[in-house]
Amino acid sequence: MTIVSVSLNSEILGEIDKLQKTLGFTGRSEMVRASVRNMLSEEKQRQDLIGEIHAILLVTHDEKSDDEINEMRHAHDKVDRDRCLEIFVLSGDASQIRDMTKRFQSNRKMYNVKLIPL
Repeated sequence: MTIVSVSLNSEILGEIDKLQKTLGFTGRSEMVRASVRNMLSEEKQRQDLIGEIHAILLVTHDEKSDDEINEMRHAHDKVDRDRCLEIFVLSGDASQIRDMTKRFQSNRKMYNVKLIPL
């Protein structure tokens, strides 16, 4: 098996350690492998979407990024504390919805991004 080095800050590493114990993983490497498998599976499901679809996109972000979220929302023309929850109810071409999802996922200010095809 190939070894890959990853740099993580102490906050993320602490969360990984807690989750590892809670979920019963044997070590950090197994946690990371499971996370990568999950991400690969989600991406395959997204790539399999075709034609007109309906979907919900859930995005959790820092409230300081509201302007950026609004720009992204308007660019696609679709419709607490220090975190905000955005729920986009989408209907349209799968490739456009995939592109919108990727823009949110690649933005480091997003805490969580989840596309749920209906």
